[in-house]
Amino acid sequence: MACNVGSMTDEESMRAAIVQEVELVEHDSEWSLAFDAEKERIEVLLPQTFLGIEHIGSTAIDGMPAKPVIDMLAGVESMERARALAEPLRQAGYSTSAEFNASLDDRQWFMRWRDGRRTHHLHVVEHGGAAWRDRLDFRDALRLDPWMAERYASLKRELAKQHRSDRKAYTDTKFAFVRDALVDVWSRRASR
Repeated sequence: MACNVGSMTDEESMRAAIVQEVELVEHDSEWSLAFDAEKERIEVLLPQTFLGIEHIGSTAIDGMPAKPVIDMLAGVESMERARALAEPLRQAGYSTSAEFNASLDDRQWFMRWRDGRRTHHLHVVEHGGAAWRDRLDFRDALRLDPWMAERYASLKRELAKQHRSDRKAYTDTKFAFVRDALVDVWSRRASR
């Protein structure tokens, strides 16, 4: 199935994303503007589709090194609705992997390319559901806790060196930090 990234198919797009090396760059204040522009673009192309769109991931944290790909969290009323958005999002310039998305229970994942590189990831989840809350809780924890953000930045830099040619290992290895940060957030919330 063709996607709107030149002549690449969704499968070619996914393969290109998988083999791309992990390369972090220092925070760029333009990332928030790139998020705002893409949010507005998809809201115009797909009006009244999303209940909310948030900037997540490292590009949403001031001072955080990141792969220069804007992560966006888009909330819809159900996972059925999220799955039904594959074709409209393809028409809006996103590619995906039907096989990968079929393996996900809590989200659907899409990517946007420009000039031969990924520029955006779009995670479509149930608005207000666990995936929505977890991603926003983690983002907000990093925004509010400079010590936690610095520890995460150091971990990311180290893992990028260790797993430069293995994106999956880089992502999977960060999971323990994210889980522990969320447990801390939930503990603080419960003690209030």
